[in-house]
Amino acid sequence: MQFFSHQDQHLTLSDTAKPQLKTNEVLIKVAAIGVNRADCMQRQGKYPAPQGDSPILGLECAGTVIELGTEVDQSWLNKAVFTLCAGGAYSEYVAVDAAQLMALPSDLTMAQGAAISEVYLTAFGALFQLGKLQAGQTALIHAGASGVGGAAIQMAKRIGATVVITAGSDEKCEHAKALGADHVINYKTDDFVAYMQNHGLTANVIVDPVSGRYLSKNAAIAAMDCQIIMLAFLDGRLAEVDFALLLQKRISFHGSTLRNRSQAFKRQLRDEFVAKFYDDIVNQQFDFNIYKTLPWQDAGEAHAILERNENAGKVVLLVQ
Repeated sequence: MQFFSHQDQHLTLSDTAKPQLKTNEVLIKVAAIGVNRADCMQRQGKYPAPQGDSPILGLECAGTVIELGTEVDQSWLNKAVFTLCAGGAYSEYVAVDAAQLMALPSDLTMAQGAAISEVYLTAFGALFQLGKLQAGQTALIHAGASGVGGAAIQMAKRIGATVVITAGSDEKCEHAKALGADHVINYKTDDFVAYMQNHGLTANVIVDPVSGRYLSKNAAIAAMDCQIIMLAFLDGRLAEVDFALLLQKRISFHGSTLRNRSQAFKRQLRDEFVAKFYDDIVNQQFDFNIYKTLPWQDAGEAHAILERNENAGKVVLLVQ
C-alpha cells in the first residue's frame, strides 16, 4: 500500500505492506484523513508516536471496513466509519481498534466524517470529562476558530452554556459566531480580560491551547471553582502566576492530551461522546467545520495551511 513517510520534515509517498490485524482490530480502506497540528509536529520531529503506535502520520480518518480481526463483530464488515487512529491514517489502509469505530451516517460525506473524531473527542474530553460544563455556565474557548474550538463551541451551545471565544482576526471571530459563539474577541485588537470584565462575564470552564501569558489572564476572569483545561502551550512553556488568586477562586488546572491516552481511555471517551452527541451527528445538528479539502497528494500544502495559521476549521485530505 502507499503511505506518506516523513524525512527531513518533508512528506513523500512510499510503499509498505498492509497492516497486520490484531484480534480486536479492523482494516479500513481510507477515503478521507483529518489533518491536525500534531501531524505537523510529528513531521518536524517534535512529537514522535507513542510506543506501540504506528509511526505513520495520521490520527483520524473515515473510510470503509474491509477486513476484521477474529474477535470483531461481523456487522462492521463493509461499513462506512469514522474513527480515531493510533497513527497510520496517512495511508491507503489503516488498522484501528474496533471499539473506537463510529458508524458514518448515510447522509454524511467521508470528508465530514474525517473532520469529526480528533477535534470532537478532544473538545468533549475538555469540556465535559474534565470541565464538567453544565447548562447555564460560561465556557471560554481560546483559538475558537480552530477545529477543536469549533467543536467545543457547538457542543457547549448544544447543552445550553454561554460561549466566549478568542481568535486572531475579525474573519475568524465571525466564523466562530456563525458556529454559535455568544461573545467573540479578536485578541489582536481587544484584551479578553477587559472585555469579559466589561460585560460582567466569568468563566466556569476555560479550554486553552495557548497557555504561557494566558495563565494569569485566565485566572483573572475565572469564576469560583473554575476548571482550566490546557491542551497546548502555543505562547510558551513557562509562566508566572499569582497563586493567591488560584487559591482564592479554587481554580483547578488540567493538562490534557489525547494521543498518548490508553486504549481503554479512548474507548470510554468514544462511548461517552456517542451517548451524548451521536444523535446530533446523525441529525446534522453540527457544522463539521471544514475549511478546505485537498487531494492527499497535497498533504504538504495541508500542513502549510495549518502552520500559517490560515484555517478556520478543519483541513481534510481525500484519498483517491
